[in-house]
Parts: sequence; C-alpha cells; structure tokens
Amino acid sequence: MISINKISPETCQAVKVIATDFDGTLTINSLLTGNVLNCLLQLQQQGISVIIVTGRSAGWVNALRYYLPVVGAIAENGGLYDHNPETPPDFLVSLPPKHRQQLAAVFASLQLNFPNLKESTDNPFRFTDWTFDVAGLSQDELVQLEAQCEEKGYSFTYSSVQGHIKPQGQDKATGLQAVLKQYFSDVKPEEVITIGDSPNDQSLFNPQLFPVSVGVANIKPYQQQLTYTPRYVTAEEEGKGFCELGNQLISSWEKLQTKMS
Repeated sequence: MISINKISPETCQAVKVIATDFDGTLTINSLLTGNVLNCLLQLQQQGISVIIVTGRSAGWVNALRYYLPVVGAIAENGGLYDHNPETPPDFLVSLPPKHRQQLAAVFASLQLNFPNLKESTDNPFRFTDWTFDVAGLSQDELVQLEAQCEEKGYSFTYSSVQGHIKPQGQDKATGLQAVLKQYFSDVKPEEVITIGDSPNDQSLFNPQLFPVSVGVANIKPYQQQLTYTPRYVTAEEEGKGFCELGNQLISSWEKLQTKMS
C-alpha cells in the first residue's frame, strides 16, 4: 500500500464520488467528531458526492443519511440503497420467500458449534443479512464460520463490529456498482475513491473495479486476510485518516480553482 501523499493532483481533481465505510473509517473511537462532520460538509460544498457503504442495518442508515451531508447510504454490505426520504430504499439484491427465516436457521446452525455467538441487537431492522457480534472471536473461528456459511449456500463477511451472514454475491462493490450505474452513470471508475478499514470492505479495493482505493491506517492488521488490499493508505487511523484524504482532495481542488481564476 502506498501513502496517499502519492496520489497525483490530477487524480484528486478528477474525483466526483467518495464511497466510504462508516465504522472505523468515519468514526473515531466509535463516535463522529466535529472534524469529520466538517470535512464531509466541505466535500459536499466542493461538489464531491459522498456515499456511505456500510454493513449497518437499513433502519440505522435511514436516520444517518438524513442527518449527514451525504447523497445516500448503501446498507447491509450492498443489500440496499437509501437516498430519498420520500421513497423506500432500493433493494440491490433479490430476496427469496422466507429469507429472514432461512437466515435465522443458518445462524442457529452456527450456534451449535459456537454456542457463545450472540445475535446483534440491530437484526430486527435488517432485510438482507443476519448479524452477530464478533467480539472475542479469533481469526481461526471466523474462518470456520465462513466455511460453515458457505456449506449452507450463504456467504459471510465481518467487520470490526459484526459478522454478517448474507446471500452469495452480495457485497459492497456489487452494491456500489449498481448505485453508480443507476444514479451516477456519467461517473467513470477512476473518478470514484473507495475507502474502508475492514475485511468487509475488501471488494471495494478490487483494482479492476475501483482503481483508486484507500485504507485508513487501521486496515494494516488485516492485510494478510484480504484478497484485495487498498492501493493507498493514510497515515492516520479511523476518522482522522478520512479527514487526511478529504483535506488532500479539497486542497487539490482549491489549487486547481486558483489556477483557473
């Protein structure tokens, strides 16, 4: 991974969309700070569209998207897109009948081998996936959980917060691609920056899909577990790293505008 200081001014000035994870990427010690909110506002004023791409639930992002200066939020690791307070969210995956019951059955089967698994409190507000807390689970245990989900015909991913049981093919990159095609059809892949901090962000780091990807510094412990690693990395962790990237983009835009004036 290369320092974001190596991102060229031309690349920075071309950015039209930032697709960002939330927990551990925008937050600092699980909280939003004034500096991060100000950075989001400055990006909006600069004409850069910010899309949150998170594993959090549909109900959770509905409130978040309403209050933050972002154009929308993709929830449940690519499951749906919330962007208009007047309409229901767009589902980005097809769900079979009794989908929630099937997810519950898969979770119950995992508990047979991992009786300490605890369902996340946000499950009642979800549509497409099923989550449980990952605190205390080792890397080997997470690998075993993934294998068991795949045996049941489902995929699995995890973040610093939760483990997710979800349909095959549902991930952040696929959801983001669908949103970009529908609502940002004039935006090219090289005009999008993706940024995250956890294994459930790794599809956003696929260089064939998104050539300009960034990890905040707290992505580093996960490097050996990722199929795709971000091209660039910030010096700072969590929301400070996001601000580091945001300030670099804003500075590049200001320099361009100064030259043009």
